Amino acid sequence: MVRHDLVWECGAGSGQATLDLAERFGRVVATDISAAQLAEAPPHPRVEYRVAPAEASGLERGVADLVAVAQALHWFDLPRFFAEAERVLRPGGVLAAWCYGPFRVAEGAAARPVAEFAAEVHPYWFPERTLVDSGYRTIEFPFTELAPPAFEMRADWTGEEIAGYLGTWSATAEYAKATGRDPLPALREGLERAGALGGRSTVDWPLSLRAGRTAETAGLPEGRPAVSLPRSD
Repeated sequence: MVRHDLVWECGAGSGQATLDLAERFGRVVATDISAAQLAEAPPHPRVEYRVAPAEASGLERGVADLVAVAQALHWFDLPRFFAEAERVLRPGGVLAAWCYGPFRVAEGAAARPVAEFAAEVHPYWFPERTLVDSGYRTIEFPFTELAPPAFEMRADWTGEEIAGYLGTWSATAEYAKATGRDPLPALREGLERAGALGGRSTVDWPLSLRAGRTAETAGLPEGRPAVSLPRSD
């Protein structure tokens, strides 16, 4: 029987995924190491926000039906986090970690300016970005893996909305810091030359999900680990 009693959302940030989880579970414990981020999260009667690292949730053993991680797995100490997730999950519980891949404008006038901008700032992404770009497929996943369907996010944006989004990239900020030049004005000029600044374009992000189930004995008091965790060296 599938249970929806409690989910631990780890790396919740400002709660972008939290309310959706609260619609499906009786209780959500949402943790993050940043008190400032959690202070921005929306309140909900079934959500409890806690300041805690991914590797030490403070939850009791074997209480969670699901451990959920939205666009945050690449920041964790993975061996320690996987051990904590196994401890917190009930027998047969599920760990699900998802991320969205590279932003794309598949076709239309905005496609070329956006592709050129993305290529220019790409060297300034944080090193962990390689894990995101691979859809977390390069991470050794120490649970019995499930096979989810393919997902994607899609939106219909103006050129200004596209430029505004690209301005939120950490790579954009790092590029400006390293070169002393804000790349956004040139992007807007390119979009305007292409006739895409005021028009609308379909944009999408591929969504990647890694999900796995603990063994039926995992999470029980005094139980032995049911999975082999990756080495940290």
